[in-house]
Amino acid sequence: MNFLKNVLAAILGCLVAFGLLLGMFFIFIALLGQADDGVVVRENSILELAFAEPIKDYVGKDDTDPFAGLWDEEIGLDEIIHAIQVAKNDPKIEGISITTGFLQAGISQVKEIRDALLDFRSEGKFIYAHSDFLTQKDYYLTSAADEIYLNPVGGLDFKGLSAEVLYFKDLQEKSGIKMEVVRHGKYKSAVEPFLTNTMSPETRFQIQELIGSIWEVMVEEISATRDIAPADLNQIADTLGGRTPELAVANGLIDGRLHFDEYEDLLRKKTGVMDDKDLQYVKFRDYVRLASNKKIATGADKVAIIYAQGEIYYGEGDQDFIGQGIMVEALQKAVKNEKVKAIVLRVDSPGGSSLVSDIIWREIQVAKKVKPVVVSFGNIAASGGYYIGVGGDKIFAEPTTITGSIGVFATIPNINELADNIGINAEQLGTNKNSVDYSLFEPMSDSFQRVLQEGVDATYQTFLERVAEGRNMTLAEVDSLAQGRVWSGVDAKANGLVDELGNLEDAIAAAAEMAGMDTYGIRKYPKYKSGFQQFMEDMGGMKAKIGNWAIQEQLGPEAYGLLQELKQMTQREGIQAKIPFSINIR
Repeated sequence: MNFLKNVLAAILGCLVAFGLLLGMFFIFIALLGQADDGVVVRENSILELAFAEPIKDYVGKDDTDPFAGLWDEEIGLDEIIHAIQVAKNDPKIEGISITTGFLQAGISQVKEIRDALLDFRSEGKFIYAHSDFLTQKDYYLTSAADEIYLNPVGGLDFKGLSAEVLYFKDLQEKSGIKMEVVRHGKYKSAVEPFLTNTMSPETRFQIQELIGSIWEVMVEEISATRDIAPADLNQIADTLGGRTPELAVANGLIDGRLHFDEYEDLLRKKTGVMDDKDLQYVKFRDYVRLASNKKIATGADKVAIIYAQGEIYYGEGDQDFIGQGIMVEALQKAVKNEKVKAIVLRVDSPGGSSLVSDIIWREIQVAKKVKPVVVSFGNIAASGGYYIGVGGDKIFAEPTTITGSIGVFATIPNINELADNIGINAEQLGTNKNSVDYSLFEPMSDSFQRVLQEGVDATYQTFLERVAEGRNMTLAEVDSLAQGRVWSGVDAKANGLVDELGNLEDAIAAAAEMAGMDTYGIRKYPKYKSGFQQFMEDMGGMKAKIGNWAIQEQLGPEAYGLLQELKQMTQREGIQAKIPFSINIR
């Protein structure tokens, strides 16, 4: 008996000791990370711009969390823009070298970074770019540079935008797993991939209009910085005139073909560094940490920026999904904070739950009775994303923003055919006429479909009313722009769905002006839990993240994105206000 007690005591002691050592290790790493924040920027430094990770609008790091840097490697778009702005006025930063490739960002995010780079150049500083291969997004970004160079055996993808939508009708018939669909609106094609194997004329028309509008913006901006006429750029795209470095140089898309060591020699001449000396590079991630301590906008009064990013689901929400919990709390904090005089809602969302969208919309109505609320649309603010934004006092969108999609639908998974094929029979019992409203194992009944259609139609009508009130339109005017139709920012401005074309900085300036502020600081909401906090609170959740990362590494980002989309389709509950389709623009 004593032996057993001694063994248990020894095991318990080992576990306690291990826990203490683990805690001390994390504290040591955190302190070490803080010590590394002392980034040294020497004279004639070159800021090295390279993005290896997907870019989100906002990662919500909590500056008071000493463990925030242990797992949080992501950099938000807000941090990227701020770092470039700080570098513009940093006398030790002589220029920027862009070496990024295969940029994982939305086109509107690329445009915002590009605008910041052009502003950087306005200070008289140089921007050079070098790559082994440039995708269209990469080229759109690097076209802001003074000079662009390619590896002599590299390539450049410049052929115009394309879009791809996947259809699943045959897959459903072969597998016996299908989605029961109820929708409203001739353009509401979010459910079209479950109903047909081909693209409808309505969907084909709106996607063609959408990518055409976005491409026109990109061409106009590339034309301005590369001094190539838009018609000539389209001719180059049609003939694949950038597919080799030789053609890219001949057509003016780039300035030369250089190996990277030759490119560095060029940078040495530009910065006056001797041939045998190393260039003074500053890694962008390091500079972001340094820049975070330098405020550009300062003042006792604040503009609160509230970030809403991801698909909309019922619940708390986090940096990947919008939930009513985290959004309502952020809006209420901004309203109650006496230093906050105006609010900017930044939206990057394809939509989702119509119920959650309306809850957030209502909270914006409450907030704007107290303080001005200006809305900034990022990559996408469609359906539910547009729904929450239409509650603001004023809406800004990028020309390349995907927005609109005023329409709703409901999809419910059904495995009746699969169950029959494999020999499963489900019997239902109930106490009342409608007790058994729907079963995964039975076809949707006419009565259940009728009730669901009533809900979809009522939600669509409410959506129209919200937009009509927010945009000062009649219901008929909104309906003519609705039906689930998506628009680019340019077209949304033309038809009155947004007020101005501009970026987040423009929205912040407008909010400050509405509040009568000449000087102001910035307060950002919400703050997300760090990876360390999530690890300590939910070991299983961390295992899931590690598992997701491993799957993504094996499948690649495109196949993993499809897997996630199929998973989300089966998890959506209730009536949805979501963009009409899952579209891959490239």
